[in-house]
Amino acid sequence: MKMPPMTLKRRRSILGFAFVSPWLIGFIFLFAVPLIQSIKFSFTKLELVPGGFTLKSVGWGNFNNALFVDANFNRQLTESVINMLVNVPLILFFSLFCATLLNQKFRGRALARAMFFLPVILASGAVAAAEAQGLISLIGDSTTAEQMEGASAMFNTLPLVDTLLEGGAPMWAVDYLINAVDRIYEIITASGVQILIFLAALQSIPGSMYEVAKIEGATSYETFWKITFPMVSPLILTNVIYTIIDSFTDSTVTRTIVKTAFTSQNFGLSAAMSWLYTLVAALLLFVIGYLISKKVFYYN
Repeated sequence: MKMPPMTLKRRRSILGFAFVSPWLIGFIFLFAVPLIQSIKFSFTKLELVPGGFTLKSVGWGNFNNALFVDANFNRQLTESVINMLVNVPLILFFSLFCATLLNQKFRGRALARAMFFLPVILASGAVAAAEAQGLISLIGDSTTAEQMEGASAMFNTLPLVDTLLEGGAPMWAVDYLINAVDRIYEIITASGVQILIFLAALQSIPGSMYEVAKIEGATSYETFWKITFPMVSPLILTNVIYTIIDSFTDSTVTRTIVKTAFTSQNFGLSAAMSWLYTLVAALLLFVIGYLISKKVFYYN
């Protein structure tokens, strides 16, 4: 019996499933069981005994302790969310600006791109773990980072404040920009991946669009907002999601969760904190992703 030819829609569905299958297999065999166990731990009190552990059901007690008894968790979670809302626009603006510059043709372009991505490699957990084991040695790693952060905090921002105020900028905007200047080292360190993603998006824009805009007499400002920005908008959504998740990976909340589990030996409370953190992050991703996706332009 001859099989009917597959439709384009079915071919794309099979290709999409093949693309996500490595993640799906890894989730089922490596992540699903710990995920279910963490849910179980969050509703129980885990006690270590000779030869293993015992679980005693406490209902919603761990969640109640995390939200209403623990003195730090609520404050740290709120601060992490506020810092994320402040940092994400700064990182995105800086990444798009740098990607636009790095997309121009100039000598040493490859070296410049590598320099912007280098902080991501040096700040990675793999490098930190290798250094902790004595496999590598970064000369002045922590000292240099502290010096860079101290130097960024010593920038003379008074001329910038005067310029912005004389230009009629509101005070909240001035405070926001000055805060960005003071934390420029932190922003650069967190922007490497986003720059590469924006750079890939810029290189995928057909050059014929810019040629037509130039023939029609469009200025560089009009070209950016009418061509460049709409064409990279799908990757803005990708970068927003990545930056939000990345901002929570090494926050005070995650450090508190790890400390609660492995220092205080309170695994049930730690699991409850983890799920509260996960729900907050998922809610933020859903709301922000939904709002941005309504403005995204997809070029077919």
